[in-house]
Formats: sequence, C-alpha cells, structure tokens
Amino acid sequence: MSRIGKKPIIIPEKVTVELKDRFVHVKGPKGELTWEHPVNIKVSVNDGKVIVERSGDTKSEKALHGLTRSIIMNMVTGVSAGYQKVLDIVGVGYKAQVTGNKIMLTLGYSHPIEFNLPEGIKASVDQKQTQITLTGIDKQKLGQVAASLRALRAPDAYKGKGVRYSQERLKLKVGKAGKK
Repeated sequence: MSRIGKKPIIIPEKVTVELKDRFVHVKGPKGELTWEHPVNIKVSVNDGKVIVERSGDTKSEKALHGLTRSIIMNMVTGVSAGYQKVLDIVGVGYKAQVTGNKIMLTLGYSHPIEFNLPEGIKASVDQKQTQITLTGIDKQKLGQVAASLRALRAPDAYKGKGVRYSQERLKLKVGKAGKK
C-alpha cells in the first residue's frame, strides 16, 4: 500500500471538503479549488478527515493513490495557508515591475518582456526591483508560473546572471585559463 496514500488528511478549521461524483471541492478562507480525481480511486470524508483508497493493486492504481492524496492535501493547504515562491533577479540592469496582473521584466534583451499572470496568482516586487514574490492557492499553477518566469532568462553557468529561485544554489563554471 502507498505510504503517502494511506495517511488521512486532517481538515483544518474554516475549511470544508465536499465530494460530488468524482469532483473534490475544497473551500477555505483564501479561496476555493475544484479537482476531478481518477476513476479507480475512492475519496471519502469522515469525522474531519479525508481518506483516499484505491480499488485494485495495478501499477497505475498504486501510482494514482499517492498522487491523489498529495493533490488533495495541497488543495487543503492552499485554501487555508496559501503558497509562496520567491524569485531573485541577478544581473546589472536586470529588474522587474508589477502593474496590475502583468510583470514587466528587463532581462538584458533589446526589449522589455511583458508577462501576464494567470488568474489566482499575485506578484509583488521588492524595493530594489530584483526580487519577485509570487503568491497563490494553487500549488501547481504557482510552480508553473515560477518556472515560466525562470525560463525567460535562466541563470548563466559562468556568471550566474538571470532569474533564479531564491534558495537555488548554482555551481558556477570556471572561465578560460589565463595565459602562462
């Protein structure tokens, strides 16, 4: 049995979990999320706990068991506490500005880059305009937005210039060897 899948999910106060057909609807103080779980997985709510069970022992059912439990746990955590990702911008002249639901990035290209934020994701920039803080309730969507921003100018292997996650550790390569 899946070690992750067999753990029950404890529902915190002010969070409600409803099941309709194959849809899991989680509502909390930060918002609400809906997700359709796989056919072979059974989800039930009992005594303030969400329990995830599978119908058989095939390889795909075992994989979906833990996945379903993790996704529902992420939904519960998202609507109660929310998620946050921090990106650092490293490089001379590299900066970011937030205007409404758009981020304007200057990343060393000949033109500024305009990045539209999807619904449910909010961004803020620090005073120096070199740190972007993304917040949201959907962990998957937040991670995808952070990855898309990082992909606009991934960190350089020699100087480390570019957009990186805040806690990301880079191993820089050495440059050319000097003349002897």
